[in-house]
Amino acid sequence: MRVLIVDDEPLARSRLARLLGQQPDCDTVVEAENGEQAIIVCNQQLPDVVLMDIRMPVMDGLQTARHLASFDEAPAVIFCTAYNDYALEAFDANAVDYLLKPVNKEKLSLALAKAKKLNRVQLTALSAQQAGTESHRGHIAAKSSRGIELIAVDNIRYFIADQKYVTVWFQADGEQKHVLIDDSLKDLEQMLGDQFVRIHRNALAAVAHIQGFEKVEQAIYLKLSGIDRGPQVSRRYQALVRELVQQL
Repeated sequence: MRVLIVDDEPLARSRLARLLGQQPDCDTVVEAENGEQAIIVCNQQLPDVVLMDIRMPVMDGLQTARHLASFDEAPAVIFCTAYNDYALEAFDANAVDYLLKPVNKEKLSLALAKAKKLNRVQLTALSAQQAGTESHRGHIAAKSSRGIELIAVDNIRYFIADQKYVTVWFQADGEQKHVLIDDSLKDLEQMLGDQFVRIHRNALAAVAHIQGFEKVEQAIYLKLSGIDRGPQVSRRYQALVRELVQQL
C-alpha cells in the first residue's frame, strides 16, 4: 500500500510516518506540505491512501480532497486533524475516515483497513456518483466516547429536543440507539429538507420510516420502523401526519 502524508507540520508528518512504519501493508510512504503539493505527488505516484490534515496553507485539506475525488484513479482519503468541526464536510468530500490527533496505532490500523476494502474502481465510482448528483446531507455527526461518530441519515428515525439538547434516535447493527448531537432542530430541518417532517415543536421524524400512529390515552404517538415507541405528535401537526400516513 502506497501512502501519502499531507500536513504542514513536519513533526506531525514524522509521527504519522513512524506509525505507518508499524503497519505491515505500508511499503511506500511519501510526504507533502500542503494541498497543492499533494495533488502533484498524487499525479506522479498514484498513492492508494492519503492521510491529510484539514487546516493547511495554500490549499486546505477539504479543497484538496475534492480535487483528488475527480482523479481517474482516486485515492482513499483519511483526514487526520486536531479539530472535530469538519467531520460532515470531510465525509461529503468522500473521506473514508476522520481521525482526531493525536492519532494512535489502533485507530490508524482500523482506518487503513477500511480504506483497503475500497479498491480504486469503487473509489472512482463513488467520486463520479457524488459529482453527478446534487449535494445532500448523507450523515449527521455526533460526539461520543469514541470521538466523532457519523450516523447515516437513512438510519435515523427521529430527532427530539429537550431544552437545549437534541437527541437522535437511529438504527445500527439491528438495534435502536440514541445519542446527543450539537445541531438544533431548526438547523436540521433546513439541512435535511423533505426527508424529515415536523410532528411537534420539539420533534422531527423520518418520512421514509413512518408506519402509522397510535393513540395512548389522550396522546397520539408516531409509529416508526425499528423503534419501540415513537415520539408524540402534537395537535398542531396531527392533520399533517394523518395525511402522510394515508399516502403510505
